[in-house]
Amino acid sequence: MHALGRRRRGPLVLTGLAAVLLAASTGLTAAAKPQQADPLQQQVDAIHDAGAVGVFAEVTSPYTRDSARAGTAKVGTGRPMPRNGRFRIGSAAKTFTATVVLQLVGEGRMSLEDTVEQWLPGVVRGNDNDGSQITVRQLLQHTSGIRDVLPEIPALNSADGYRADRFRTYTPEELVRLAIQHRPNFPPGEGWSYSNTNYTLAGMIIHEVTGRSWAQEVNDRIIRPLGLRDTSMPGAFPSILGPHAHSYAAFGTHTRTDVTVLNSSMAVGSGSIISTTHDLNRFYTALLGGRLLAPAQLEEMTTTKPAPELGVRYGLGLGEIPLSCGGSYFGHPGELLGYRTWGGVTRDGSRTAVVYATSDGGRNTQQAMSRLVDQELCRTRS
Repeated sequence: MHALGRRRRGPLVLTGLAAVLLAASTGLTAAAKPQQADPLQQQVDAIHDAGAVGVFAEVTSPYTRDSARAGTAKVGTGRPMPRNGRFRIGSAAKTFTATVVLQLVGEGRMSLEDTVEQWLPGVVRGNDNDGSQITVRQLLQHTSGIRDVLPEIPALNSADGYRADRFRTYTPEELVRLAIQHRPNFPPGEGWSYSNTNYTLAGMIIHEVTGRSWAQEVNDRIIRPLGLRDTSMPGAFPSILGPHAHSYAAFGTHTRTDVTVLNSSMAVGSGSIISTTHDLNRFYTALLGGRLLAPAQLEEMTTTKPAPELGVRYGLGLGEIPLSCGGSYFGHPGELLGYRTWGGVTRDGSRTAVVYATSDGGRNTQQAMSRLVDQELCRTRS
């Protein structure tokens, strides 16, 4: 089993979560700096200076809402970042998927201890993969052992692959087959390994339980009730409608490729949502504020266990990250081809911070994004 920090980086993999969360857990978020007139702008500028093309952040508390931006919406132009621009949120979508599963659990329509085989007979079978031994809880917790499918997706792993396959449509069944052609990382429940395949399977189970697609359930259970007007599931549609900045990926080279156009069907259940910083803040506030899950299910989601790859703790679709000022917060980063986001919310849902940047970035970018969220959630707000 390879730690995320050492394996080939898949562009959807939790915003290089190992680097971001290890930065948080080792105190890199806790750099003491004198308060400036506008600390949020200062931190956004630091992310831009670390290599991002464009950056936008929004932070909220019960009586305030602040935002800041830096860089440009498109390379070679002076066009500023749009103030409520839409972007692909990548793995931050996993919290939406986990929320729907936990709602269904609360309704008595399924259980976290149900096996994959019960809902998806024969789908996870072969090469020592066995769905009868994997529970829904293990999918959401990344303790199933199932391999991540992303290394199998050409569009996410090279510029040539992107150009050739950016319009290709994948079915969830196809994604699972690609993943289980490999032996699992470990027997179910005997380790922790981040895998987007887990959430593809969770989306498939949502479909089986409800008779409606993952996208329909997320829309009707979360997006519409919360009034997230700029949030959508694009399916196979490759463009981002409405105001948005372009995204760029280097694919490990020194050349940036514009990767704004993408059929994100390879991320159904695991990362195929378009949103804004404002809508994500509303979602996190509602989730930790108890508006989406009953207390028992919210407790399940926020009960965390060690995630050794990351150096922090992970629950059901949420990471738990230490705060430099004491305590911890919940959040989930995301990345999908050049759009990277990091968001967090205090335990009581009263303060949120979401930032996104439009490039692969590097370790310095990841640390700067983590630092922004940490410092904004620690900052006393009226």
